[in-house]
Amino acid sequence: MPSIILSTLNAKYIHASLGLRYLLANMARHGGDELRAQTVLREFTIARPVQEIVDALLAELGPPVAGRPQIIGFGVYIWNVVATTEVVRRLRQARPDLKIVLGGPEVSREWEDQDIVRLADHLITGWGDVSFPKLCRALLSGPQPLMKVIPGEQPALADIALPYAEFSADDLAHRLLYVEASRGCPFKCEFCLSSLDKTAWAFEAERFLAALETLYERGARNFKFVDRTFNLKIDSSLTILQFFLDRLTPDLFLHFEVIPDHLPERLKEVIARFPPGVLQFEVGIQTFNPEVQQAISRRQDNAKTCENLAWLVNHSHAHLHTDLIFGLPGETLASFAAGFDRLYALRPHEIQLGVLKRLRGTPIARHSVVHGMIYDAEPPYTVRQTAVVDAPTVERFTRLARYWDLLANSGRFPLTLPILLAGPSPFNAFLAFADWLWQSTGQTSRLTPEMLVDSLFDYLTGVLRMEKESVRQTLLADYQASGARANPACLQGLLKDREKPVPRVARALAQRQDRHGASSG
Repeated sequence: MPSIILSTLNAKYIHASLGLRYLLANMARHGGDELRAQTVLREFTIARPVQEIVDALLAELGPPVAGRPQIIGFGVYIWNVVATTEVVRRLRQARPDLKIVLGGPEVSREWEDQDIVRLADHLITGWGDVSFPKLCRALLSGPQPLMKVIPGEQPALADIALPYAEFSADDLAHRLLYVEASRGCPFKCEFCLSSLDKTAWAFEAERFLAALETLYERGARNFKFVDRTFNLKIDSSLTILQFFLDRLTPDLFLHFEVIPDHLPERLKEVIARFPPGVLQFEVGIQTFNPEVQQAISRRQDNAKTCENLAWLVNHSHAHLHTDLIFGLPGETLASFAAGFDRLYALRPHEIQLGVLKRLRGTPIARHSVVHGMIYDAEPPYTVRQTAVVDAPTVERFTRLARYWDLLANSGRFPLTLPILLAGPSPFNAFLAFADWLWQSTGQTSRLTPEMLVDSLFDYLTGVLRMEKESVRQTLLADYQASGARANPACLQGLLKDREKPVPRVARALAQRQDRHGASSG
């Protein structure tokens, strides 16, 4: 039976916890071989019933043995803190002798009032690569630690064992592999936890590339780089991109988060060499409003950003996943609409519409009084209203964002969407449709592709008075291209081979969404 379990609740199965694998990889280096031999990693998803998780962990540990301490360390994040709190509560009731240790961004700041911290024995704030093995060694062998809350020690990156050997063959075959060439971020955007970093630190290139080579030789083809600023240092970016150019395969997939206004010519030249389907760039725009950018300490050259996005769309095969945030201090619905329209005109492949969340410890809190920022008290701490956006407008936008995912980011309606968004403001056009769809259905979930097709037909022909047959043919082309196999009401008689509706999402479309959507978990 293990003495130490490393555990977390991932948002989806496809996500494999990089943080836990760092801890596992560093147990021997900073705790000793014996400590590593006593440690196992067990991941779950937030969809799994809490009692099942508790039972699985207790079965792994076996019955308590006098004089043999056992430890469970949990990685706690904004998406799993509620469920993890309940897991810890039930573990504490079932096995009071267990030593429960917490770590992760959700408990590293503003932890004083958190139930999960009260229930735990110890909390490591910040980096745990060195501090967690040291704590485990003390708990198992003494002397017993005196402090409950332990500030994480931040070592030089050279002193951290890389975690990539801890990815299993099953991980490589079925899950998104998180990797990082650097940690930290030099920028100070106040809504982001990375704004608390002093700078960015890069792992030694030769060591990192050797680890990538080993992963690649083991069959890994799906890499998500979690670096906050992948293209901050161009020489490093070029080295990594060239590594993968030299190893191109049809199934290779790479995700990078890039700074939108920093794309020099020599980086463009390499990006342009990648074929379709390999590169995905996550591009955080967040806002085009200069006053809002200044308020939240965000440095962004808007003109250069647009120029670079246009180049990527027109001269590369990279899939562009762009982000906008609603509810930032001073951002009105009208100014957000103007920013959306500006971004939409550049035709990125996806526009992810998020609502501001006040992550624990982030400097965005300093605007709460001046800008009338009111947030949910429970995770994920979403903004409910601001001085310039009332609560009903935030709710209205939240519905719009859900519908945008279903219609636009799903890729199901490439021909119909431009018709829907035609006019001086694509955002306002979609907002009008979103309002109508909510009034018509009262739903933001369980809307099947067939329901969406019929709703679009009713809106375009009934509300906007467009010619029925033209709309029908456009929807038919989109529906057939999506691979869906049912028979929407407005397409009756046009899909003669479908006497009985058999809803099934096309495999190719589902795979694309898994690839391009997994990163937003």
